Parts: sequence; C-alpha cells; structure tokens
Amino acid sequence: MTEKIYKQQSELANLIECFSKQDGVHPTTIPSLFLIRESIITEPISRVSEPSFCIILQGEKEVLLGEERFLYGPGNYIVASVDLPVTGQVIKASPESPYLALKLEFTPSQVLKVINETDIQSGQGKNTNRAMFVCEVESSLLDAVLRLARLLENPKHIPVLAPLFTKEIIYWILQGPHGEALEQMVLEGSNATRIKEVIDHIINHFEEAFRIDELAEIANMSVSSLHRHFKEVTAMSPIQFQKQLRLQEARRLLLAESTDIADVAFRVGYESQSQFSREYSRMFGLPPRVDIIRLRENYV
Repeated sequence: MTEKIYKQQSELANLIECFSKQDGVHPTTIPSLFLIRESIITEPISRVSEPSFCIILQGEKEVLLGEERFLYGPGNYIVASVDLPVTGQVIKASPESPYLALKLEFTPSQVLKVINETDIQSGQGKNTNRAMFVCEVESSLLDAVLRLARLLENPKHIPVLAPLFTKEIIYWILQGPHGEALEQMVLEGSNATRIKEVIDHIINHFEEAFRIDELAEIANMSVSSLHRHFKEVTAMSPIQFQKQLRLQEARRLLLAESTDIADVAFRVGYESQSQFSREYSRMFGLPPRVDIIRLRENYV
C-alpha cells in the first residue's frame, strides 16, 4: 500500500467515523451512499445484494455467493453487478478498531451512460464473468470516493457534484481489471444481460415453481447454455438461486412477524414443511424455530 493510498484511506475512515457514531448501516444525504460501522464480529447476515460498490477502510468481511467465498479488507473493494443472494459477515472488528466501510449503490442505466459517453466497451460483453468480484483499490478510484464522501461536510454541493463523482467511480471500476464483469451486465444482447433477465424473473417470482425450459426461453438460450451461463454469473444453478431467495425471505418473515413455520413455508413456495425445515437448517445451521429464538435473543 502506497503512502498516498494510506493517507486517502485514513481520511475516508475518519469521515465514516464522524458521520456514523453508532454501529449499523447509515444512509447519508447523498443518494445511494451508505456508511457502515461495526464494533464487533457480526452474525452471518443473508440478504439480496443490489448492484453496488463497497470499500473497506478498517476491519475485514467475508461474503459467500453460493459456495464461493470473497474475503476483503483495507485496500480492497467489492462490486456486485446484479442482484445476488449473498451471506455476509464482519470477521474482524473491535470497539478500539471498528469495521468501517462505505457502500455506493448504482443502476444499470448509470453504468450504461458511462460506457456510452466514454466508449469503453473493451470486451463487448463477449465473455460471461462472475457478477461479483474483489479488486485492489487504486489511488484514482479512491480519490473519487473521497471527494464524494467529503460532500457530506458541504451538503449544498451534493445535487451538482455527487452525480459527477458517482460517474467517475463507475468509470474507474470499468477501467479496472474486472471492469468487463460490470460492463457485460448492461450491454444489450450479451449473454450476461440475458441471464440478468432470468435473475430478475426469479427474484420477482421466487415463490412460484418454474420449469428450466421456461427460463431458457426468457434468456433465448438452450437449457444447457442457460445452466452454464447462469452458474458463471451467479455461482449457482437457477434452482439453488431460487432456494436461497425463498429461505432468506422465510427467515425475514419468521423474525419480523412471528408467523408459524408451516404458514411461512407455504408463503415462500414450499409445499412440504419438512422439506422447508431441512433446507432451512442446511442453510442457516439450525432448525427454523431454534434459529429464530437465538436471533431474537441476540438482538434484544
């Protein structure tokens, strides 16, 4: 790590500490920008990760996508280029040295606008890449992130400058070693864009049964091509992807609504409560009832 990057990270960490006094995820006055602080190692948290860029300034985090493990800390950033069901856990944090991170969400239209204005399109989306990747941060990208975060101290400039700095951040990600993985998701007709249509369909109808040939028709691919490209993008099969969505939603419902297990299983698409309980235990490590009791005790 160069001295310049060290100084940039130190300033950014100080800004995060200043604007997030307590643990948790903190929205800011800048649209789509969030500051994250945790002073303890957290429970694994399963959720759908939106298209976003996240950089860690202090501490470490582990993210699981399917069976693939992403570990990142200071000097790294992680990008999700499409909605993905993931499990994340802060694995290094303490009250003396809390986990500090910054997350910026973005839309496909923002990425496409940068590509069209700069004529990047180096790979033309020909290859299908994983929709999540970790990179080493470079000073040029960090400088843009820092200028965006500094706007929190001068909010009157946010409406004009925040969109410009966000565009610059996206530009530097596209210029990075895994830029094509972001580019592929917005280029019309690319294999990844067609897989994204299938992902959107499953997310919007996760509680419904589907046939693989129906998904292949949405993607305009053969069944074998759909399986291959879907796994390349998401690290999962379509069935595994749907299962993670169902179980994540079931856990949320049980935690938030105190609904009985059979009803929740039915609401997320399971016909068999026993199958639901088996798959829930396999994913979260405990049967539904025991897991929810433990979570409630930990969060009281």
